Amino acid sequence: MTDDGPLGILAGGGELPRRLVAACREAARPCFVVAFEGQADRATVDGVPHGWVALGAAGRVLELLRGAGVREIVLAGAIRRPSLLTLKPDAKGAQLLARIALRAFGDDGLLRAVIAELEREGFRVIGVPDVLGSLPAPAGRLGRVAPDAQARADIARGVEVARALGAVDVGQAVVVQQGIVLGVEAAEGTDGLLARVASLRRDGPGGVLVKLAKPAQDRRVDLPTIGVATVEKAAAAGLAGIALEAGATLVLDRAGVVAAADDAGLFVEGLDLR
Repeated sequence: MTDDGPLGILAGGGELPRRLVAACREAARPCFVVAFEGQADRATVDGVPHGWVALGAAGRVLELLRGAGVREIVLAGAIRRPSLLTLKPDAKGAQLLARIALRAFGDDGLLRAVIAELEREGFRVIGVPDVLGSLPAPAGRLGRVAPDAQARADIARGVEVARALGAVDVGQAVVVQQGIVLGVEAAEGTDGLLARVASLRRDGPGGVLVKLAKPAQDRRVDLPTIGVATVEKAAAAGLAGIALEAGATLVLDRAGVVAAADDAGLFVEGLDLR
């Protein structure tokens, strides 16, 4: 972790922002959390300096960060993108939306535009791995279970499809069973994808969830992520395992993920795609 004054954490939902807060505590580095209303969990800001902000209130975000002395920022956590009709931006947010509207389409395009605006305002944007260096998945098998020949073929098909999806900034995950694409990730996220494919599974060997970063993705934000809940949902969907891009997919609670996968009889494998 670099040391450039308080770390600003722009927090969406899920466990990841809390892990960043914990890492700052362990490193004795102050932090300030900008928690987005309707997105971040209240547990994320427990005991730390913070401010709650509506997604469209860009001016308030900048005011809070500067007031806290923040120069370095990390973006973390799931954000459910609202419609433009419900966003209600402040004056600064409206200016930002006007600038990014012409170039931001999918999530990756939008996040690149947001990073560019933060850097325009004088902040340095860093990635989650810069703070939590041990999270990216390693190459190879993470637990006891190994993929069989059918699963390897499904992984190869999943990589092909996920790369095509990522190239047009659609999603980061795909489920393949016996060569058939059961579902691809879109606005519903990985949890929604797994819930959807549970009713589409075929008889025979279970399918595979494949998660990759998008080819042109800025690796500082929105890296594909799994945790124990992902393993549990994959097992509930009848999958045989999960394949992740090594070095580019974050594994929250690796020991817990491995234990859950072993208990469920699922494989979890990091793919070296270099």
